[in-house]
Amino acid sequence: MTSPRIEPGGFRELGILNWSFSRVASLVIGVPDAHIFSTLGRARGLFRGWLHYSAMMMPFGRISRHETELVILRVAHLRECQYELDHHQRLGARAGVTSEIAQRVFDGPDADGWQPNEQALLAAVDQLVQTKDIDDDMWRTVGAYYDRRQLIELVLLIGQYDSLATTLGVLRVQRDFQ
Repeated sequence: MTSPRIEPGGFRELGILNWSFSRVASLVIGVPDAHIFSTLGRARGLFRGWLHYSAMMMPFGRISRHETELVILRVAHLRECQYELDHHQRLGARAGVTSEIAQRVFDGPDADGWQPNEQALLAAVDQLVQTKDIDDDMWRTVGAYYDRRQLIELVLLIGQYDSLATTLGVLRVQRDFQ
C-alpha cells in the first residue's frame, strides 16, 4: 500500500467546520476517519465549496439517486478507483443498486438486463470517460431520456467523479474499508 502524499488532518489542520463535518461524516459512514474528508478538508474553504458543488448532484440532483449511483459506480470502475467503489457500492445499495446490478454496471452498457435509459446512461459515461467527449449520436440517444438540465448535470456528474478519482489517486488517499 502506498503512503498518502498528504496525511489526513485533525482539528488543527482542518479547522472547526471541516473537522466537525469530517467527524460527523465518519460516524455516519461507520469508519474511524473518512479519509476523503479529513484529507480534502485541509483545503479549508475550497473543501466546503467542493462539498456544496458535489451535493447539488449527489444526493440533491435531478437525476434519480439510483441512476446517479449507476453513473458513479461506472466511473469508479472505469477509473479503477477503489475508494469510490467502496463507498458507492454501499450508498448504491441504499438506492436499490443490488450486488447483481453493480456487477452489471461493471460489465458495462452492453450487459443484458438494462432498461434503454440505463443503457444510454452507461454508454454516455463510457464515452465521456474514455474520449473526454460525447458524440452527437450518443447525445441524441441519452437526450431521449433526460431533459436539458439533467443532461448538463450528467456531464458535470461524470466529470466530478472522474476528477475525484484523479484527486484520490494522486493524493494516494487511503481506503476507509479494507
